[in-house]
Amino acid sequence: MRKSALIAGATLLFGLSACTILNPQGAIQNAENAIGADTLLSEIKTLSSDDFEGRKPGTEGEQKAVAYMQDQFKKLGLKPGNPDHTYLQTVPLAGITSTPSASFDVGAKPVPAEFKKDYIAVSQHYAPEVSVKDSDVVFVGYGVDAPEYNWDDYKGVDMTGKTLLMLVNDPQIPDPKVPGKLDDTMFRGKAMTYYGRWTYKYEEGAKKGAAAVMIIHETPMAGYPFSVVVDSWGGENFSIVDAPKTLPVQGWLTYDKAAELCKAAGLDLTTLKQSALQRDFRPVPLPNTKANFRIANKLRKIESHNVIGKLDGTDPSLQDQYVIYTAHWDHLGKDTSLQGDQIYNGAADNASGSAGLIEIARSFTKLFPRPKRSILFLSVTAEEQGLLGSEYYAEHPLYPLKYTLADINMDGLNMWGPTKDMVLIGLGESDLDDIATDVLKAHGRTVTPDAEPEKGFYYRSDHFEFAKQGVPALDPDSGMDYIGKPAGYGKEKRDYYTEHDYHKPSDEVKPDWDLSGAVDDLRVFFEIGNDIADRPYYPLWKRDAEFKARRDEMMKER
Repeated sequence: MRKSALIAGATLLFGLSACTILNPQGAIQNAENAIGADTLLSEIKTLSSDDFEGRKPGTEGEQKAVAYMQDQFKKLGLKPGNPDHTYLQTVPLAGITSTPSASFDVGAKPVPAEFKKDYIAVSQHYAPEVSVKDSDVVFVGYGVDAPEYNWDDYKGVDMTGKTLLMLVNDPQIPDPKVPGKLDDTMFRGKAMTYYGRWTYKYEEGAKKGAAAVMIIHETPMAGYPFSVVVDSWGGENFSIVDAPKTLPVQGWLTYDKAAELCKAAGLDLTTLKQSALQRDFRPVPLPNTKANFRIANKLRKIESHNVIGKLDGTDPSLQDQYVIYTAHWDHLGKDTSLQGDQIYNGAADNASGSAGLIEIARSFTKLFPRPKRSILFLSVTAEEQGLLGSEYYAEHPLYPLKYTLADINMDGLNMWGPTKDMVLIGLGESDLDDIATDVLKAHGRTVTPDAEPEKGFYYRSDHFEFAKQGVPALDPDSGMDYIGKPAGYGKEKRDYYTEHDYHKPSDEVKPDWDLSGAVDDLRVFFEIGNDIADRPYYPLWKRDAEFKARRDEMMKER
């Protein structure tokens, strides 16, 4: 009787707060109700409006995007996330607009190549002009040196000053026992490893002393058409100021132009590709073939910004440990050389993820009691320039990564309605997948692995920079099994977006968007982060995970 009276009195005195203490699930549902399709759409429309001019770093669009994210965090009552009592982390960037000319000569015969039609070439050297003259051209297969697979495409051949042609993605090793299948014991079979990413290939070429690396583009293996390469690389590109020295020239060559160049040199690209699937492959010089590049660079240095808000944890012994949500605010800006629409609005990519970050932050401010650990909401710059904002945070963290439990990343939300499932990119890498699976199960939903692991999505967004440093990182994506839609609907919508809207001015808010599925997903993301923030132990990488050793090393320092 006395206990019941006390509870009743507390309920009358404290209202809803006391009810939520007694009913944690009710508290979570109350917090999740703060996520709404209307507010989400409004935020996406604002961030992707023409007024924001495509949100490119170093432009008025950046100023407006950063101000908007900062203002939203302030309105929600989040604390400044930087220990200097601001919401901003300065990210020093070097902006380089490259105007290249390139020529290939086989003996006395030129093989002409047209910029943006046949090739893209840029330099990240902060210099007014970069030149490569009479550079020998060598086909180096996939350009991979992977000791754990006993694989070396270079075989100790000196690559100093040479122009390397290499295939995109990992070596596509056939399974000797199953026709039509890739060998799962080699480079994870169909799933791309980091060896398949263009970033790795340029990094490795630089280590070998190459003058230039030209990746041979193939749409199925790259995961996007050549037009995406042109739109992404054809304007101003950024790098972190004082970053390690990179290649003088890095770029892409269309498959047709690469085949033409090989044929002029008396070689067949199809045959070369086949030879590159053998462990005993050795680099193949293109006879009498020289490459010349002259790149004029327009240079500037800017201070870009990550925006960060903080929700303090409630447990004094745990509040200096962190769960991070990330989403990039930037996109590709404006291209005045285009006819018609010149603004890359980036509505799905990634005004939607940025809006999702705001919505999840709002949910946490409505949650009572709050999580034991602190939550950081990190809106990063320059993802489209090579994950630079997240790289800078991961290498200059505002809070120690050894006390950072996880990163949950949002890069493009579900625009086409509710799904029975959710795709987890890189499924099976860490405990985060198990946590996500349990949360989804409670919602009557299931987990689906990435249907296109060959595209290497795990290495293509901001969570990857945390994973590289050893922090378990979750990369959730839209489900594929749409409620009330025919089989294949999800793939059809995704393929259309990749072909017609990805990194194009047409990535705008569409009349047929149904954000109810995005709301469902954001509520799941909220619960995953809340679970991690309250659980007694740190999430771990799985035994054979790529980044386990780095985390193990970090945890020894705690």
